Amino acid sequence: MSINLKHLLTGILLTSIFTVQAQQLPINQGPFKPTNESLKEYKYPEWFRDAKFGIWAHWGPQAVPRQGDWYARNMYAENSRQYKYHVKHYGPPSKFGYKDLIPLWKAEKWDPEKLMALYKRAGAKYFVSMGSHHDNFFLWKSKIHKWNAFNMGPHKDVVGLWQKAAKKEGLKFGVSEHLAASYTWFQTAHGADTAGQFKGVPYDGADPQLADLYHTKAAPGDYGWLTTNPEWMKEWYADVKELVDTYHPDLLYSDSKLPFDEVGRSMLANFYNGNLAYHQGKATAVYNCKEASDGKWVQDLERGVQDSISPYPWQTDTSIGDWYYQTGQKYRTGTEVIQMLVDIVSKNGNLLINVVQTPEGDLEPDVLNIVEQIAAWMPANGKGIYGTRPWKVYGEGPSTIKENQKKGQFGGLSDTHAYQHTDIRFTTKGNSLYAFCMETPETDIQIKSLGKSSKLNDKKITGVSLLGSKQKLKWKQEDDALVITKPSDMPAWKVMGLQIDLK
Repeated sequence: MSINLKHLLTGILLTSIFTVQAQQLPINQGPFKPTNESLKEYKYPEWFRDAKFGIWAHWGPQAVPRQGDWYARNMYAENSRQYKYHVKHYGPPSKFGYKDLIPLWKAEKWDPEKLMALYKRAGAKYFVSMGSHHDNFFLWKSKIHKWNAFNMGPHKDVVGLWQKAAKKEGLKFGVSEHLAASYTWFQTAHGADTAGQFKGVPYDGADPQLADLYHTKAAPGDYGWLTTNPEWMKEWYADVKELVDTYHPDLLYSDSKLPFDEVGRSMLANFYNGNLAYHQGKATAVYNCKEASDGKWVQDLERGVQDSISPYPWQTDTSIGDWYYQTGQKYRTGTEVIQMLVDIVSKNGNLLINVVQTPEGDLEPDVLNIVEQIAAWMPANGKGIYGTRPWKVYGEGPSTIKENQKKGQFGGLSDTHAYQHTDIRFTTKGNSLYAFCMETPETDIQIKSLGKSSKLNDKKITGVSLLGSKQKLKWKQEDDALVITKPSDMPAWKVMGLQIDLK
């Protein structure tokens, strides 16, 4: 049999398995079916389109060693930085595995209500809790999986307590699931050292009695980001169904494309239908995954942004630093986060940003300072962010030139940029056009898109004002640009917002 024919028959067999399995899955009753045609009937809720800014808690037992993202996997990756740290501080993974690290996560300084009040003050309109990372440790009170934060570690229903705090502050609430990739991601735990004192001694992931945490050993060739094992897909479905049916989040995030074909479509139909029923027909559901949406969900770009105005709402997810706490890590500045937000909103997107928590659950001073910078900017400039929509073009200036744009991590542009004072981003709401200077103006502000000869604006400019200020601005509309005299009293922040009234 040729290799191509073998692959074709394998694909047909897997498709048949997916289809039969999906038909057997319990789906909440409602209008959505696990088909592309049905899912295209999805309507984006206005709350998400208006919200623009969310904060994420990418947090859990992997923060304990203070060594950054993917610790649970890399502590078993011989010769990796995190493996070497683990051996030095905890011992070889054949003796001290990830299961032994979990009880060390106590979250003793975690105050969800205090943090949520801070995040609301910083301008977040929604909050997302980690549900489970690739470590297969659930942060919710699960009835089907004993490895969860209510049974172990902090002995708290982390998802439930985050949700309670978010509701108290009037924020929409979401959860993220990273479980679909867990099955292949965690296969390092089934290995053993290839040299040294513990050469050949299996890591604890190889213990069949711990398969409910580390999974069983994957079949040969099953090493992609998403498993090809139908039984694991069924398990994933049950886990996610328990999460959304228990907490009824407004938003669900998957750290992948929509997983597992028809099984994934069944999960999405279950989420959408359950949300409709819970809210008595008024849907709030938003689903994020890393795949073009075609209107079926909100496409998510990890550490990346769109290069133009998208016809569909979308989201950037990123972090102010590493995903998990890492000693000595470099953080973004508050200005960089604000620049990201404005650029994303100008292109019909939302920003979901991870605020890095310590293992204990609080924020270190550097992180607090960043959040406070955002909190200082939002009250003055949020008028040009919340509830806005894209204008005819997203912006102008050097950063809009293709040659000046860097590629991002997952198919988009880089989410950070060295902006110049001539870089402008636009948003609009009602009869107002908002123009954001992405860097502090060095001279008079010239907006070429609003010159008399520009074909972009066919409305009369009746006024120009500085957001967050009562000072009078001098301006004139010339043929090649709207020229605004540099304000005499400049705001304390670099990203300056202008309101341009149109008639």
